[in-house]
Amino acid sequence: MASRILKIHPKDNVLVALQDLSKGEQIVFEGISYTLQDNIPAKHKFFMQDMAPATEIYMYGVLVGKAQSFIPQGGLMTTDNTKHAADPYAFRPYNYHWEAPDVSRFVDRTFNGYLRSDGRVGTANYWLFIPTVFCENRNLDVIKEALYDELGYSVTGKYRAFTHELLAAYQEGQDMANVSADEFSLATPKKNRVFQNVDGIKFLNHQGGCGGIRQDAAVLGKLLAAYADHPNVAGVTVLSLGCQNLQLNDLLNDIKLRNPQFDKPLFVFEQQQSKSEEQLIKEAIKQTFTGLVEINKFTRQPMPLSKLTLGVKCGGSDGFSGISANPAVGYTSDLLVALGGKVLLAEFPELCGAEQNLIDRTIEPAAAHKFIELMGAYSLAAEQAGSGFHMNPSPGNIRDGLITDAIKSTGAAKKGGNSPVVDVLDYTEEAIKPGLNLVCTPGNDVEATTGKTAAGATLILFTTGLGTPTGNPVCPVIKVATNNALATRMADIIDINTGAIIDGEKTIEQMGEDILEYCIKAASGEVIPKAVQLNQDDFIPWKRGVSL
Repeated sequence: MASRILKIHPKDNVLVALQDLSKGEQIVFEGISYTLQDNIPAKHKFFMQDMAPATEIYMYGVLVGKAQSFIPQGGLMTTDNTKHAADPYAFRPYNYHWEAPDVSRFVDRTFNGYLRSDGRVGTANYWLFIPTVFCENRNLDVIKEALYDELGYSVTGKYRAFTHELLAAYQEGQDMANVSADEFSLATPKKNRVFQNVDGIKFLNHQGGCGGIRQDAAVLGKLLAAYADHPNVAGVTVLSLGCQNLQLNDLLNDIKLRNPQFDKPLFVFEQQQSKSEEQLIKEAIKQTFTGLVEINKFTRQPMPLSKLTLGVKCGGSDGFSGISANPAVGYTSDLLVALGGKVLLAEFPELCGAEQNLIDRTIEPAAAHKFIELMGAYSLAAEQAGSGFHMNPSPGNIRDGLITDAIKSTGAAKKGGNSPVVDVLDYTEEAIKPGLNLVCTPGNDVEATTGKTAAGATLILFTTGLGTPTGNPVCPVIKVATNNALATRMADIIDINTGAIIDGEKTIEQMGEDILEYCIKAASGEVIPKAVQLNQDDFIPWKRGVSL
């Protein structure tokens, strides 16, 4: 029988409800009987002792809040009686010891990836369109519409068919309520593609490149260069207006600075130098088509798992995120690190409360100090804007049990596992060192996945308790549900379900190994994550303002 409650760490003074519990129930844990003073919904917490005002609240073994009023033993934790609190952090000499997990099951395994000329390996083979400025977004949309249907990359066929049926019913005077969408389904991935070895044609529409401040354009240039250089990208078409802040030469220089050996097909078009919009679009389509013919010649080859770069992300989190999906992904992260791969943990606002643990795990003092400086500057900027990391939990997070930022963040940090931190990267910096890397990004789902991909992630594991369709144009995003109800309700966007951990049917370690197995298949193109099937190509550059 599955347990109804959980104490995460011996130091904790709260218990987590794994099922709905009723007011007045007697809950026995470790020989002590607790009378519940409130209804305790699943994912929420109740107190193990009477809590006087200002009493410190511990979860995951760390300070996560303070009582704001008297709370009786068995009382529900709420935003009214609990406020965010976290311990201060600082660099200190610390001899961190990590015992790597058993990787004997995976040590000789490979995935089928695309080997690039510089030795990096892609998990996909994409052609990428990049605008230097938002003025070119419309041209990108026209090109996308022209290419997607003809070359077999559109996923809107079922909706067009449904609209066609509605139109026919309307024109014939029939009741449109009788038209059902159930018979229309997504086309099988790759079924209708002209270029079977080209996994997609992607478009980085954005709102930058001009206006704002010049520093925004400079950061955008580095971000776009990172995407052009990404190992999942085989060729690039750039559209520029001509007069924008992010000049074409600036972008090309950023690409060469990032990778002096950059040798991918790169086609460049500047609208203010063209004869007409029509001529620009036709020439861009024509040259891109020739490029697609060439990159379609690339084939997948067996590659060691050490060539994978795994981004770990959470969004739409709930009270189970830090108990099921995040620690399971953390175990996957430890497995990959032990195998020589790279793992990227980002979302700095969602590391609040976990800082000391990460600092103590950082190998190089310079990297530890860089993390402290980036976290401090980010936190200060949020406070100066009248906000702060304490305001990070969303209404959905709070409704599902994440009452303070420290609770949310400490659970979120579990995605990074327990391996040492080998490097700390600012936004758009590339991960070079094998092992766990910390990447400075906002917690915002799309801004974080956008930044994580720029750091070199070739797969992203995205845990969610509430459900989110977030994806990325060039990095396959794999959705990991924290609970059975979500996995059933939103099966069209969920790839992996860790609800078995909550039910007691699987251990975190077993689920972590299952997740790595899925990653191997996804990296090989054997399974297509739902976000990829749906062309969920979210891309939002961070302008370095306050974004939680």
